[in-house]
Amino acid sequence: MQSRYSLLPKFARTSVAFLCVALLGACQPPNHYLIHPELAPAGVVSWNEEIRQGQLWIRLRWARPEGTGRFPTVLVHPEAGKQAAEMQGVIWDLARQGYVAVAADYRRLIDGEYRGSLFVWRADADVTAALEYVLRNPAVDGTRVATLGFSQGGVYSLLIAEHAPSQVKAVIAYYPVTDFEYWLDPTHYSNPMRRQVYRVIRWYFKKESQATSEEAFRQMLRRASPLPQAENMQAPVLLIHGENDTSASAEESQRLADRLQDLGRTVKLLVFPGQGHVFNFKQPEPGREAWAATLDWLRHYLAAPETTPVAGRP
Repeated sequence: MQSRYSLLPKFARTSVAFLCVALLGACQPPNHYLIHPELAPAGVVSWNEEIRQGQLWIRLRWARPEGTGRFPTVLVHPEAGKQAAEMQGVIWDLARQGYVAVAADYRRLIDGEYRGSLFVWRADADVTAALEYVLRNPAVDGTRVATLGFSQGGVYSLLIAEHAPSQVKAVIAYYPVTDFEYWLDPTHYSNPMRRQVYRVIRWYFKKESQATSEEAFRQMLRRASPLPQAENMQAPVLLIHGENDTSASAEESQRLADRLQDLGRTVKLLVFPGQGHVFNFKQPEPGREAWAATLDWLRHYLAAPETTPVAGRP
């Protein structure tokens, strides 16, 4: 028997595959080591963990400076469809700057097996599960914690800060979708082909959500969106977006920045001219500029101690 997916027109099936990947930046394969170390820098300790909490299977990659004491900490999330392992260069880069850096990815128990999902978080406890585990590590300074993420990982970083406002002291979100209801609404797109694509993508999201009604689906979209929950944000937020991003337009970050400003929160939006989705893993010069802004934000709001970065490839 053919599935509903197989009965879709070929264009629609291609649209699902294209945009579900494209919104996460995989049209042109990203190079996660483009501006980050390919090998562990001297003076950095690394290890891996897997934990199960509730319905979640969480894979963690850790890196930190050698030595004792408690360090400012950054929880890192990759693009959707990517794994914590693909953030290895990013966390090594952070560790040589004096941070404990932890990359996380998630699988959810669905129909008896752990698998990826567009809606891997289904409860408030899921949102903060990785953060709460990280905070128990003795090397982590719980008073100096930030979240950093890319694409869907940027969404996760914002949501964690909104659900744990007293624990997260800074957020950096690269090219996130901030309002899924708005983003999935095909009437917001003038191009007829793009409208059709988003109709299919919305259908696919609803299928993935397993929502039993349209209203239940809308509620899930709101819970998965940082913008409707912006009043819970207390941490300073740095938003980084490409001007020509056709997967998650810069309007997504602009609307969140406007809302946070209206609420009196600290927020900064950097829009990189001529750049698209996941530009920092594709274009070295703007990637380095964005990364320098990221490190400046962390230094300022986590008040990292004055240390000399350990040796390693830039």
